[in-house]
Amino acid sequence: MGKKPCIAMVGSNMMDLITYYEDRFPHLGETIIGRDFEIGFGGKGANQAVAAAKLGGEVVLVTAVGDDLFGPLVRENFVSQGVDPRYIKVVPGKTSGVAPIFVNPQGENSIFIIPGANWFLEPEDVDRAKNDLARASFLLLQLEIKLETVYYTIHLANTLGCKIILNPAPAQKLDFERLRKIFLFVPNETELQNLLHLPSLTEKDLKRGIEKLLSLDIDNVLVTLGAQGALLGNKEGFRHFPPYKVKAVDTTGAGDAFLGSLAFYLAEGKSLEEAIDLACGYAALSTTKRGTQKSFASRKDFEDWWQRATRTTPSLLQG
Repeated sequence: MGKKPCIAMVGSNMMDLITYYEDRFPHLGETIIGRDFEIGFGGKGANQAVAAAKLGGEVVLVTAVGDDLFGPLVRENFVSQGVDPRYIKVVPGKTSGVAPIFVNPQGENSIFIIPGANWFLEPEDVDRAKNDLARASFLLLQLEIKLETVYYTIHLANTLGCKIILNPAPAQKLDFERLRKIFLFVPNETELQNLLHLPSLTEKDLKRGIEKLLSLDIDNVLVTLGAQGALLGNKEGFRHFPPYKVKAVDTTGAGDAFLGSLAFYLAEGKSLEEAIDLACGYAALSTTKRGTQKSFASRKDFEDWWQRATRTTPSLLQG
């Protein structure tokens, strides 16, 4: 068996507290009965790391938990998923991150995040993992940790020759001078609109937003469009990737399934276009099951599904 592709992830983990509800969300001051409830392991960074690991990647993980009930559970989960726990920082006196999630009957979600210990992941914690980060060909970052640590990690990864995939979520005001030399910038359409104050989400405005980011010394911009696929922009132009046909049950974590699988396939040597197409399929498959990490498929299960998967006809972007 060949050497595993190595991917790094510096970022967050959360305990997902998922409520499934019928009909509607309660109004202020109102109590209604929900349909179901589940607890799972989540957080954008952790989800992306687990997706890459489930497909067969070696993951160098840098994250933080509190010294509460959830901290040891998070660590045990990473171990069970085949992710090395050496660089999990324990922050005394702080809670681990939690994410209350509310899922409607159509499988769409609304999410709060309370970062907790994630907000105490520092540049020196990233430095501790420097030698192992240097082995990774791609490094995943998100914005559920403080921005100073994100900026430092970008600088370090560039010195190590590790290509950066930045998922700017949740959307925050960014210093784009400190985001130069990013290989791939991956917002969804709402995040792109908020980051650049776009007037609308038309194809024309999305492409203008992508062009603005490319002018800031970012190599590739990939806007995820949910049920409408994804739009890639770079110096070669634009390409739309149509989504795959599935019956969605729960979209929670689909974006992270996309990013983790994308990083894995890139690290394995696939072209950017091939990796995006595979990631669209992997994310689509994840929506057919409840939960976040537990909805992510193994490589065998994904490849079995992939053989019979069908793409939809593009409904927003043509050509």
